[in-house]
Amino acid sequence: MKITILTLFPEIFHSFLNVSIINRALKKEKIKINLVNIRDFSTDKHKKVDDSPVSGGAGMIMQCQPIYDAIKTTCFDSYKILLSPRGKIFNQKEARKLSKKKNISIICGHYEGVDERINKYVDSILSAGDFILTGGEVAAMIIIDSIVRLINGVINKKSLINESFNDNLLEYPQYTKPYNFNGLKVPKILYCGNQKIIDKYHRKEQLRITKKYRPDLFSKVKLAPDDICLLKELKEHKNKISSWEKQAIKKAVKH
Repeated sequence: MKITILTLFPEIFHSFLNVSIINRALKKEKIKINLVNIRDFSTDKHKKVDDSPVSGGAGMIMQCQPIYDAIKTTCFDSYKILLSPRGKIFNQKEARKLSKKKNISIICGHYEGVDERINKYVDSILSAGDFILTGGEVAAMIIIDSIVRLINGVINKKSLINESFNDNLLEYPQYTKPYNFNGLKVPKILYCGNQKIIDKYHRKEQLRITKKYRPDLFSKVKLAPDDICLLKELKEHKNKISSWEKQAIKKAVKH
């Protein structure tokens, strides 16, 4: 995948591109990143890229000409994304969709915003969330990170199976050694040795956590018959465990 980033501050991305999974994807040649400085395309002798809003108002607005020429020169044939508060909220579904594209470009706004006419030259308008950032650079990093990790060959496929937001559920709790940390213990059922029971327990925890912390997501979950049974258990037993969990705990390896 080729990703072109149009920004006034390309230096912001240098550390981001040289660490962790993004850097690994670059080394494996799974992605190619092209940083484009919008200021390079300004026709103003001082490389000015902004101006005051017509009819007055606070702040400065990024002008059409430098952005349009940057698009036309570097990424006209790509799938073009403008980052803006008015855009559709970016989520995992959108990340999966974008990860299948071969060539995308992301336009980072700055100052008070971007001249409205630039909207005519993009394919999508996205927002990282209902909050205001100084510029689109941080939002671009969020989107790139979430897309790149989904590209085939970047990370182990097994790591993607039960992640948060798959099927609108949050991920189940994860633990590692030691068994007992400051009196906080790993659930014994995870040592039962029966993967089907463990999977059932994980599913129950996903349902419990999503319902508790993200009812907005939970309302979108397509519940299978087994899920309905697990939810009934959660309602009836509350903080207690069910009979099948008790049986599994009895068989758990001692720690």
